[in-house]
Amino acid sequence: MPLIEEGAKKSNVLWLVLPSGPRLAWHVWHDGAICLVTGGGEQSLPGLAEAAEVEVVLRSKDNGAELVRFPAAVEVVDQASAPDVVAALARERLNAPDAAGLPARWAERSAVVRLVPRPAVSS
Repeated sequence: MPLIEEGAKKSNVLWLVLPSGPRLAWHVWHDGAICLVTGGGEQSLPGLAEAAEVEVVLRSKDNGAELVRFPAAVEVVDQASAPDVVAALARERLNAPDAAGLPARWAERSAVVRLVPRPAVSS
């Protein structure tokens, strides 16, 4: 877990392995999980909000090499009940044309998702 946390905090992008293929996504590390926004004018991550689990790949910010790959449980966040998660994401959202209106737009049109790292299963 320390490697996952460190990697997620050092880089604001990661790769998700989705049914539609690998996707690059921006995120924030918040309260022991990777948090991100999808849909509604934000990054398109088809199928993520409906998935139970997703594979996450963190890469080194220095050289782009794969740092760690792990499964994560997908949890859709009730945005009204988690203003701290929404605020953390809004602070890190770069180049938003409507920065002040992000939380309202996300509540109406987007899904906020937490990716909770799961331990890898050894065979």
